[in-house]
Amino acid sequence: MEILENPWPNPALPVFSQPLPTLVLKGASGVLPLAHGEELRMYVCGITPYDATHLGHAATYLTFDLINRYISLSGGKVHFVENITDIDEPLLERAERDGTDWESLGQRETDLFASDMLALRILAPEWFVPATQTMDLVDEAISAMQRNGYVYDLQGDLYFRTKDFLDELPISLNEALSIFGERGGDPERAGKEHPLDPVLWLANKNGEPGWNSSHGFGRPGWHIECAVISLRYLLGPSYLSGDLSRSALIDIQGGGSDLIFPHHFMSAIQVKAITGQQFARGYVHTGMIGLDGEKMSKSKGNLVFVSKLLTEGVDPVVIRFALLRDHYSQDRMWSDAKLTQSQVDVARIRGALSRNEVAPTTQVVSRIITALSENLNTPVAINSLLAWVEETESGVTGGSTGELARALDSALGLAF
Repeated sequence: MEILENPWPNPALPVFSQPLPTLVLKGASGVLPLAHGEELRMYVCGITPYDATHLGHAATYLTFDLINRYISLSGGKVHFVENITDIDEPLLERAERDGTDWESLGQRETDLFASDMLALRILAPEWFVPATQTMDLVDEAISAMQRNGYVYDLQGDLYFRTKDFLDELPISLNEALSIFGERGGDPERAGKEHPLDPVLWLANKNGEPGWNSSHGFGRPGWHIECAVISLRYLLGPSYLSGDLSRSALIDIQGGGSDLIFPHHFMSAIQVKAITGQQFARGYVHTGMIGLDGEKMSKSKGNLVFVSKLLTEGVDPVVIRFALLRDHYSQDRMWSDAKLTQSQVDVARIRGALSRNEVAPTTQVVSRIITALSENLNTPVAINSLLAWVEETESGVTGGSTGELARALDSALGLAF
């Protein structure tokens, strides 16, 4: 799989005249204001391509698409990087289960992900980087951590020492110990210095794929790939020797709330072990999506896939609209009723926008932009739009459909 620059075509962002307030995000790291004209460095954790894009993925990438759009519309520049975890246990296990080549499986699902993102009008990252293309970066980073005293060997596998960073845990130690094993860790392995120490480099075994490195033939652990990809593609090739004297190396680290621990914690402390600097100025995490009152998960077999909805003829605008109805940071439920209601509402919006005479639009555009500026409050934005539809349907006039359509397309990615 290749490193891709701008991996799918970006839709144009129509210009509209209203000024944009400062975007203020609120996450676990506190309040993060993003000034006009700012050059923003944003790293979002990508997929492990062993299955199709589900609605949880779609909701996550939609959130960072809104940030990307807002900053771009306000005159700023977003340097946006996303990885592809195209070598990891789930991918290898699925390939073995299905009797297929792991590389072919990863490429197929990555291509499907890109087509789903294109359909949903998600702005592409500047760089879309597979983990398999970063082995030299991983090798260099592990060597840097070794020099700084953060690496130890356990039967040929290399582990990262977390002991100096445990006071930075985003959750209690007991909670961390209880979920580490569920999310890619091996807390019970004998011989580790601390149960939370993550693997950096796995020595080759059982004929699995491997790469030559100064640390032996093997493959990297999960967290190190995001550490090195973010550093290399957001800070440049000389990040190990360049001037990194800033309060934080990047502005936003993003992903689903299930990545808060261990993944984002481990990536951040590995970056600190390499550079001595804080990783991100702010962390933005999206809530989980359930289905009909139950957690949506692979084990339950109740994932809703974007590609399946599209194949069934669901309008991608409807999918995007339905996901925007809830706040990005909240866990939420998906249902057929929500999809049906969104189809009805999208039809009403299209009907209103097709009229020659519509309700005033300057105020609704202002309300939508203000809502987005306040921690991406899309429920308020959507309700403001639906209120405008009701006014238009009741016969109120004085607006411009072009003004509203351009704002919806640019800021919300809704091209009606």
